[in-house]
Amino acid sequence: MEDVDGPSGRHVEASSPRQGLGFRVTTMSTHISAAHGEIAERILLPGDPLRAKWVAENYLEQVHQYTSVRNMFGFTGLYKGERISVQGTGMGLPSLSIYVTELFNDYGVQSAIRIGTCGGLLEKTKVGDVILAMTASTDSNINRRFTNGLDFAPHADFKLLLAAHEASKHLPNVHVGGVSSMDYFYDETDAAQKLIQHGVLGVEMEASQLYSIAARKQRRALAILTVSDHVITHESMDSISREQSLNTMVEIALAALLNG
Repeated sequence: MEDVDGPSGRHVEASSPRQGLGFRVTTMSTHISAAHGEIAERILLPGDPLRAKWVAENYLEQVHQYTSVRNMFGFTGLYKGERISVQGTGMGLPSLSIYVTELFNDYGVQSAIRIGTCGGLLEKTKVGDVILAMTASTDSNINRRFTNGLDFAPHADFKLLLAAHEASKHLPNVHVGGVSSMDYFYDETDAAQKLIQHGVLGVEMEASQLYSIAARKQRRALAILTVSDHVITHESMDSISREQSLNTMVEIALAALLNG
C-alpha cells in the first residue's frame, strides 16, 4: 500500500493492487473494490468523492482508502477511536442507489448518513444553514416500481435524527423538516412553488432513495444537508462560508453516527 499525504498532513493509505501480498483478494461488489471487512458498519455518504477524501483527511485517523473505482473514493478510519467509513455516491438517485445497495447488501453497512448540499426553498432556510432531513419527498418514479404504484413516504431513522438534533441544538441555524429529492437539477417547472406550499425546506437529489433502500433493507439512514444556494433568492455560498458550513454538517453527522 502507498501512503498519500493529505493537505492536513495526515497520511491516507491509497488503494493499490493486493497481489504483492502473495495472494489475490476478491472484492465483493461491482462498483466498490473493497474486500471483506474493509468498510465499517457506520458510514458517511457525500455525493462528491473529493468531499469523501476531504473528510478522511481532516477527521479520520489511521485512514485506509479501500476503493477508487470510477474515481468514486471510499475510506475507512478511526474517529474518536471508533471505525467510520466515508464513501462518495455521485449525483442523483440512480447513482446513489448503486452504492447504497452494495454497501448494505455486500458490506454489511448498518447506519448511513448522507452529507451534502441542497437548495433552500423557504425564507427561513438561509444560505449556510443546515437541514436535518426528517422526510424526503421525490418526483422520481423509482419507488413506485418497488411498491406497485403506491406512494411510499421515505423517512429518516428516528435515533439518528434525534442524535443529530442533540448534537446541533446549541446551533442557531439548524432546521428539522422535509426535503425533496428531484430528478431535474435545472428544473424549469413550477415544482419549487408546489413544494413551498407544503413547507419543504430544500431540494437535493439523493436522500429519498437512501431512505427508501434503508427501509427495504432494514437499515438506518439520515441526510444532513448544508444550504449552499437558495432557489428563490438565487443567493449562493462563498468559498469560505462553504468550508465552515461543511465542517458543521460533518461534525453533526459524525456525532450522530457515534451516538444514534
